[in-house]
Amino acid sequence: MGANSSSISELPENEYLQKLSGSEPISENDPFWNQLLSFSFTTPTNSADLKLLEEATISVCKSLVEKNPRTGNLGSLIKVFLSRTKELKISAECQNHLFIWQAHNALFIICCLLKVFISRMSEEELQLHFTYEEKAGPSSYGAECEDLIEELLCCLIQLIVEIPLLYPCQHTDSNWWKWLCSWYRGRYSGGVTSALGYAVRDITYSISLEAVTTLIVFLSCQLFHKEILRESFIHRYLMHGRCLPYTSRLVKTLLYNFIRQERSPPPGTHVFQQQTDGGGLLYGIASGVATGLWTVFTLGGVGSKASAQLEQCSPLASQSLLLLLVLANLTDTPDTPNPYRQAIMSFKNTQDNTAFSSSNPHAFQINFNSLYTALCEQQKSDQATLLLYMLLHQNSNVRTYVLARTDIENLVLPILEILYHVEERNSHHVYMALIILLILTEDDGFNRSIHEVILKNITWYAERVLTEISLGSLLILVVIRTIQYNMTRTRDKYLHTNCLAALANMSAQFRSLHQYAAQRIISLFSLLSKKHNKVLEQATQSLRGSLGSNDSPLPDYHFWEMSDCLHFSETKLRHAQDLNVIEEVIRMMLEIINSCLTNSLHHNPNLVYALLYKRDLFEQFRTHPSFQDIMQNIDLVISFFSSRLEQAGAELSVERVLEIIKQGAVALPKDRLRKFPELKFKYVEEEQPEEFFIPYVWSLVYNSAVALYWNPRDIQLFTMDSG
Repeated sequence: MGANSSSISELPENEYLQKLSGSEPISENDPFWNQLLSFSFTTPTNSADLKLLEEATISVCKSLVEKNPRTGNLGSLIKVFLSRTKELKISAECQNHLFIWQAHNALFIICCLLKVFISRMSEEELQLHFTYEEKAGPSSYGAECEDLIEELLCCLIQLIVEIPLLYPCQHTDSNWWKWLCSWYRGRYSGGVTSALGYAVRDITYSISLEAVTTLIVFLSCQLFHKEILRESFIHRYLMHGRCLPYTSRLVKTLLYNFIRQERSPPPGTHVFQQQTDGGGLLYGIASGVATGLWTVFTLGGVGSKASAQLEQCSPLASQSLLLLLVLANLTDTPDTPNPYRQAIMSFKNTQDNTAFSSSNPHAFQINFNSLYTALCEQQKSDQATLLLYMLLHQNSNVRTYVLARTDIENLVLPILEILYHVEERNSHHVYMALIILLILTEDDGFNRSIHEVILKNITWYAERVLTEISLGSLLILVVIRTIQYNMTRTRDKYLHTNCLAALANMSAQFRSLHQYAAQRIISLFSLLSKKHNKVLEQATQSLRGSLGSNDSPLPDYHFWEMSDCLHFSETKLRHAQDLNVIEEVIRMMLEIINSCLTNSLHHNPNLVYALLYKRDLFEQFRTHPSFQDIMQNIDLVISFFSSRLEQAGAELSVERVLEIIKQGAVALPKDRLRKFPELKFKYVEEEQPEEFFIPYVWSLVYNSAVALYWNPRDIQLFTMDSG
C-alpha cells in the first residue's frame, strides 16, 4: 500500500487491519502501532459515511470480536492510546505534534470497534475484551479489566476538559507556536499564522469531538435493551471512583461547547495531511518515528467541500449537548444520586458571589448571558429545547435569571414557532416546548411582562397578518391553535391539559388582549360547544339503543343510573368517556374566561366584545349542573353590558361598542362577582420520568449524532417511529 490512498472496498484486505484482528497478540510496544496509527483522513462527518465504513470493515470487526479474548489486541490498542495522550502536552512543548495525531487516530479506531462490540455482546462479554493474560490463556474478568476501562473513561474526560481549541491569537507568543510558524513559512504564501492556526485547531477540535463521541458510544449499550438500564458497569465508573471528581468540569465544558457553537475547521487544513509532492509536514514530523506510513482511506477527500449542513452547524457543540443529555439522564444508584444531574441542577451565574452549598460538591459557575443567548438561538433542535426544559425545571438559578430578562421574547418566540409548526415536529419536541411555556407561566411577573412586549410583523404566523401584537396575545393565539390542531388530529389529552394549564396560569394577568386573540378564545369555546353537542347526541343514541327504545324519554345523562351504564357496550362506554373529557375542557375554558373577567375585565374590552358577540353560545350551559356555578359571573357580565348597549341604541359602530364597554367596566359592581380560587397549575414530572426521557434522549442521539450510525434492526429501546 505504501503511502497511497485506499478505497473503502479494499479495507477488509488491508494488511494492518488484518493483523490487528488476527490470531497473533501484538504487544503495546510493537512498532506496528506506529504504522497502524500514522494515517491521514478526513474524519467521517455523517452517518452515511459511517455506515459505509462499518459495512466495509464488518468482517474485520467480527474477526476481532472472536479472537480478541485470546490476543488482547483491543487492550493493547487502548494502552497505546493512553500512552499517546499522556505525551500530548510534552509533544506540544517539544514542537512535535505526532502524538496528537496518533492519539486521534487511535481513538477513532477504538470508537469504531467499541460501537460494534457494544451492539453485539452483553456487558459481561464486553468486559472480557478489556483484559488479556498471556500465560493464563483465555481471559477472565479481573482487576486489570476494571483498571483499563476506568483509565480509558478518565482519559476521555480529561481530553474533553483539558485539551483547548487552539487559535492563533491565543498562542502567538508561545515558543512552540513561533517554531511551528517558522517551520511552516515558505510552504504557504500569505497568512502563515492564519493557515497554521486553523491547522492546529483542526487536530485539537477533532480529538475533542472524537473523545465526546467515544463516551457516547460507551454509554450506547442502552440502545440495545428494551428496559431502562439501572445497573451498568459504565454508569458505575462514570458516577464513582476516579471519574467522579471531573463531574463539574465535564458538565461545564460540554455546556461551553454548546454555547460557543464552534464550527468545524475548513477542510484541507489538516496539520498532518499528505502533500501532493510526497513531502510536507506529514513526513517531516513522522520521519524517523514511523516507517511505511500509509493513508487508510479518505471519506470525502482531504480538501473536499464541506456540506451546506455542516457549514451551518457545529459538530462538537451538537455532540457535546447529546452527551450532556445522556449523562444527565443516567439513573440514580441506591447509594449515589446522579452527579451530572446534580451539577446541572446547581450551577450558578459567574456574577453570583454567594457561597456554594457544602451539600453539593459538583456545583460550578458559568456565564448565564452566553448560555441564554445560545439557548435562544438553538431552539430549532429537539436537544436544545430539552436542555432548556431541564434547566428551567431543575436549576432554580437559571429559571430566576431567565424570568428576570428584559428580552424574554428572544426565548419565547422560538418556542411559539415550534408549537405553531406542530405538524412538522415530533410529539416529544412539542411536549417539551409546551411544558417550557407552562413552567414560565407559573410566574406572575412573566404573565404580566409578556403583555408589555409589542411585536411587529410576525412573518411565520400565516392565519392572519399580525402587524402589531403583544407577546402575550401571540402566546394565546399559538396555544389555542395547538389545542384546535390536537382536537382534530392527535386527540392527546396530555397535550390538551398542558395547553389549558398554561392559559389558566396567564388568565388573571391578561392585559390589552388583541382583538384576534379575544376572538380565538371565544371561537375555541364555540368549537368545544359543538363538539359537546355531537358527543352528547352520540352518547344518548347509544343509551337508547342499549335500552331497546328510540322513543321513550331519557333522564338527563348526568343522572343516568349505574344500571343504565351496565347496558353500555365498549363503544357506548367510550362515548360516555368522551363526553366526560369534553366537559372537563369546557369547564376549564369557562374558568379561564371567568378568571379574566373577575381579575382584569377593565383591561380587556376586546374579550368582553367577543363575549357579547357570541353570547348565544353560553345559553345551553346556564342550567347545566357541571357549569352553573361558573356561569353566574359570565351571565352577570353578559347581562350588564347587554343592557348598557341596548340603552345606547341600535346600529352602533365597533368603536362605539368598545367605548361603552370601557365605560361600563368602571361601573360594573365587582362585589356582585363570585370569587373563585385562583387558577394556578404547576408542572410536576410524573413518577419514573426516566421511562419517558431516556428513550427520548437516545432517539435524539440515534437521529442527530454526528458521524454515528447504528443498524436500526439492532435498536431495542424504541421503535423507529418514535426515534
